[in-house]
Amino acid sequence: MKKIALVLGLLGLTALANAADPLNGTTWKTIDDKTNQPKALVKFTEQKNGTLTASIQAILTPGEENACTKCEGPYHNKSLKGLRIVSGLKNNGDNSYESGSILDPQSGKTYKLKGQLADGGKKLELRGFIGVAALGRNQTWIRAH
Repeated sequence: MKKIALVLGLLGLTALANAADPLNGTTWKTIDDKTNQPKALVKFTEQKNGTLTASIQAILTPGEENACTKCEGPYHNKSLKGLRIVSGLKNNGDNSYESGSILDPQSGKTYKLKGQLADGGKKLELRGFIGVAALGRNQTWIRAH
């Protein structure tokens, strides 16, 4: 009986270790840090290597459904819907994330990214920056239901 309990306990720990990231499959309403208005719905997906990506699912600002004209490389003139704007985001535990990058479709620039889940997982506080985090800007995204 003790062996069965030990095996079940180890299986339970293994299942917890392999559990999907809390952001995986979640959708967030992006909020413009300048206008404080909703911009888009973005969905996170966990990749095979454990990092997270996020792609635009819907544009919430009328008239901004166009292509990413200022983006470079493979994103140039691509539709904003379906555009991957977050890549390589890693979970550090304690609801914090780092080592990612974020594409700003308005400027076409890519920034380093870190973030943290807040308010019981209802908010995602992100910081995009160049070089060091002190040189950047914040956005708070709201979990969409």
